Amino acid sequence: EVQLVESGGGLVQAGGSLRLSCAASGLTFDDYAIGWFRQAPGKEREGVSCTSNNDGSIWYGESAKGRFTISSDNAKNTVYLQMNSLKPEDTDVYYCAAVHWVVAGLDPNDYNYWGQGTQVTVSS
Repeated sequence: EVQLVESGGGLVQAGGSLRLSCAASGLTFDDYAIGWFRQAPGKEREGVSCTSNNDGSIWYGESAKGRFTISSDNAKNTVYLQMNSLKPEDTDVYYCAAVHWVVAGLDPNDYNYWGQGTQVTVSS
């Protein structure tokens, strides 16, 4: 059974930082890409960043460029999302998801497996 478990969310002031973690199990980590997505109530899920564990390719959504960094520890089957210079508009539930690396990218409709989400709240 594939499981993705996010952690690291919380409350932070604007300008602060958080690091999210996504621990994966039940899959061959090198065959998958792990993506980070976020969603606010009533809004569509937005692609934040993705990394392919097969070849190291990385994607960033417009909201993440220059502020967020995705990284992967293949030995721990864990992907991290370092979020710096956080803004109140970054407040969302953040999800990690997994898809075979061949179709890696930022379209949430491509992803097969999802974590339960972690809340990130940025106060002004």
